Amino acid sequence: MTRLPALFISHGAPTLPLEPGPARGFFAGLGAGLPRPQAILVLSAHWDTAMPAVSAATRPETIHDFGGFPEELYRMRYAAPGAPELASRVAGLLEEAGWRTTASPDRGLDHGAWVPLRLMYPEADIPVTQFAIQSRLGPEHHRAMGVALRPLRDEGVLIIGSGSVTHNLREVGRHDYAAVPPAWVTEFNDWLSFALIEGRDAELLDYRNVGPHAVRNHPTEEHLLPLFAAWGAATPGVQPRRIHAGYTYGVLGMDAYQFD
Repeated sequence: MTRLPALFISHGAPTLPLEPGPARGFFAGLGAGLPRPQAILVLSAHWDTAMPAVSAATRPETIHDFGGFPEELYRMRYAAPGAPELASRVAGLLEEAGWRTTASPDRGLDHGAWVPLRLMYPEADIPVTQFAIQSRLGPEHHRAMGVALRPLRDEGVLIIGSGSVTHNLREVGRHDYAAVPPAWVTEFNDWLSFALIEGRDAELLDYRNVGPHAVRNHPTEEHLLPLFAAWGAATPGVQPRRIHAGYTYGVLGMDAYQFD
């Protein structure tokens, strides 16, 4: 069986499917450029729990976890089948690594999952499930969970961490959709890219103290933590690849990384 990569993607605003531009085009071509997975596991910034949790839903609903957007967006559905067997496997791997894990019988797909998947795999014919972050536990916890889940990549599972490389929603309203990003955004994003590619592990795990403007770019951590899980699931010693770069609204970095 072909080993699947782990991905970190920046899912942007919920309106991504409605707004033409480089990010939408990137996602629309991403799935076709990867080996076809048997199932997909998404770690989304928008499901945050006190302890590890995975969805065992057989038919996960499309969650519209946002407000104030065009009506067309609320009519969209992503009717992929669930992956309860994968959920059980996830729970088993994490429990072997020392984490008690709960299974939610009806958790659906939030926009951190269904928005990019609707572009990547529009046929919605690949089983998919979500796994939760624990934002209070930080980068090392999420990297360790990624390490525990690494065997899934040899079992036909595409692991996707879905968040954002920069994510300060307080600043979004000050910029147009295609605005040029300010220096405090690009400096952090460039630092993050070099740190990942150069393998500066200790700096990455301490990014809030080391990265330039880190706290301004991430007032809260939930949108960067999925990156650490994808990084943990990477094959040791293999350099990650930055497979997309760009910005929307000036302050939302849309970068994506592939960990082979």
